[in-house]
Amino acid sequence: MSYHNPPTTPRKSATFDEYAMSEIRRAAATGIYDIRGSGAKRKVPHFDDLLFLGASISRYPLEGYREKCDTSVVLGTRFAKKPIELKIPITVAGMSFGSLSGPAKEALGRGATLSGTSTTTGDGGMTEEERGHSKQLVYQYLPSRYGMNPRDLRRADAIEIVVGQGAKPGGGGMLLGQKISDRVAEMRTLPKGIDQRSACRHPDWTGPDDLEIKILEIREITDWEKPIYVKVGGARPYYDTALAVKAGADVVVLDGMQGGTAATQEVFIEHVGQPTLACIRPAVKALQDLGMHRKVQLIVSGGIRNGADVAKALALGADAVSVGTAALIALGDNDPRWEEEYQKLGTTAGAYDDWHEGKDPAGITTQDVELMKRVDPIAAGRRLANYLKVMTLEAQTIARACGKNHLHNLEPEDLCALSIEAAAMAGVPLAGTSWVPGKGPF
Repeated sequence: MSYHNPPTTPRKSATFDEYAMSEIRRAAATGIYDIRGSGAKRKVPHFDDLLFLGASISRYPLEGYREKCDTSVVLGTRFAKKPIELKIPITVAGMSFGSLSGPAKEALGRGATLSGTSTTTGDGGMTEEERGHSKQLVYQYLPSRYGMNPRDLRRADAIEIVVGQGAKPGGGGMLLGQKISDRVAEMRTLPKGIDQRSACRHPDWTGPDDLEIKILEIREITDWEKPIYVKVGGARPYYDTALAVKAGADVVVLDGMQGGTAATQEVFIEHVGQPTLACIRPAVKALQDLGMHRKVQLIVSGGIRNGADVAKALALGADAVSVGTAALIALGDNDPRWEEEYQKLGTTAGAYDDWHEGKDPAGITTQDVELMKRVDPIAAGRRLANYLKVMTLEAQTIARACGKNHLHNLEPEDLCALSIEAAAMAGVPLAGTSWVPGKGPF
């Protein structure tokens, strides 16, 4: 008698999946590392792993039609003569002219102004379109110094000193030659059409003592009027936040690994830094330990998508959030209506693999004159304003359900976590228990 094993279904490796193998083949064929835009695509613990505990008997909810839930926030109250007053705790993150088209920058300014919030210049300097249509504009002061000049520092409403970015903490960005047009080259004092790499650190200081000197220098240039932000990537949030505060920052901007970038190495985006969720509580703890929580404001960015994300970030101790990728999507980027053209680029709508190439069919992440014509700054600005309005309404709805009359009254006690990892990162109990991992028995 003979025995025959039944046929089995071939099993593919979880380690060497299709993407990993395609990357090996690409590296073997080209000898260069992969460069792309956007943020991390791997799945990490995020705001979806948290849930709110709505009010019932122990707490009473607020009636949405009759009881107010305030959304305002003031940024830069520590030293600045003219803090920034916003109607909503959602700002637009820094995205450079060069990475983005002129019409896209104008649309961001229009949308932010309609919503009563601020937008941010990004690397590459201040465009007249953005300054002209942004009621409140934050000017980024980056290691590259591209486009930086004292006149624009004074024209800004706040200054953001960028030390690190969530997609690439410890690393610099890239702007490929096809996006360096005549205007971009002139603003950045660069040769046209040549690939450029932004520096990974500021050339004139190497530590927190030098940062303090730089902050004082900028305050003198701007007559102590402008709030000074310090932006750090999500690597060592406790110590970076503490050092930024000690150096004299009015506001700390904390960017997690889900934050986007115009272009950098794929290996950087996916393997350097921490998830946004893991960064918030250490930063808040640093502020609390220094007695500066709510005195120095904390802005969180990196993967913010909806009003629930906003409410959760604020409940964990942030004062505001910032959106970048989501703002571009609201303008119309990576829209499926352009799918056929995305396919021609070797990608698909929603993959965001095209940002660094300069041929974005939506006309947003490009300097191509014909493609830019597809962006109507007025209509795109209205879409962004609509999106910001919906996010704010969603956050208010959650806050009222938790019995809070201001978004800043949300607190960790309003949250529970669906996984041990998220509970440990956020410092809130695992759902159905009173257990916070690392803080006592089950």
